Amino acid sequence: MNRSLTNAIRYVLDELLPPVLRDARWFMYPFFYIWYKGDRKQIKMYMDFKSLAYDMTEEEFIEVYRNIDSMARDRPTDLNNACIKFMLENIDPTAKSLMDVGCGNGYWLNLVSESRKDLKLTGCDLYDNVATLKNADYVKGSIYKLPFADNAFDVVTCHHTIEHLRELPDAIAELKRVAKKQVIIATPRQRYYYYTMDHHLNFYPIAAYLQKEIQIKDNICKELQGDWVYIGKLNK
Repeated sequence: MNRSLTNAIRYVLDELLPPVLRDARWFMYPFFYIWYKGDRKQIKMYMDFKSLAYDMTEEEFIEVYRNIDSMARDRPTDLNNACIKFMLENIDPTAKSLMDVGCGNGYWLNLVSESRKDLKLTGCDLYDNVATLKNADYVKGSIYKLPFADNAFDVVTCHHTIEHLRELPDAIAELKRVAKKQVIIATPRQRYYYYTMDHHLNFYPIAAYLQKEIQIKDNICKELQGDWVYIGKLNK
C-alpha cells in the first residue's frame, strides 16, 4: 500500500469522522488488526504505544521498531512521489555532499545518486549495515549523537523519522550541527489522535508547529499529498 493511498485513508479518518468516533478504541481495533496483520499479541501494545513509549528503555524502544510487522513494511519507502520530486528539485545546486539520517533501506539515497551524480552520499541509521545502498557510504549511528564533525555535510536529510522521536530537540540540534547548507525534513501532516497506526509521538497538523520545532529562520515548508517537506537554509 503506497504512501499516497495511506495518506488518503488517514485524511478520511482524521478529517472527516467525528473525533469521538475516530478515537474510540472499539472503532479503531479492526484497522489495527488489518494493519498489523492480525498479530493479536502485539496489537494491544501497538494501540497503547503513546502511553508506553516514554517508560521504555532506549533498547526496548528500538526493539519495538525492529520487530514491527505491518503493511507499512511491505512498501519500499514512506515518501510519496510529490515529496521526492520536490526535494530532488530543491537540493542546493552547489552542494558536494549529502547525508541521510534514518536512511532505512536506502531508497532515497539511491534516487539521489541517479539524479545528482556529483554528490558524495552517506547514509546513517541504527542497523549494522544497509546492503541495498548502491552508491553511498554507510555509518551506523544514533540521531541523538551523530558520529560526524560539525558542518560535515552540505545537505542533511531526514525523512519520516522525527515524528517517532522521544527526545526531539536533541535530534533536531544534531541535524543542524552536522549540516552546512541545508536541512531537509519530510514528515506527515497529521492531527493528534491517541489511536494512530504508525507509532507517532509528534504531530504537525499545521506548518507553524514544524517550523517552531526546527527553528531555522530561512525555510520553506510545503504540504505535498498529505506530508510536509521542510527545507531550512543555513548560513554557516
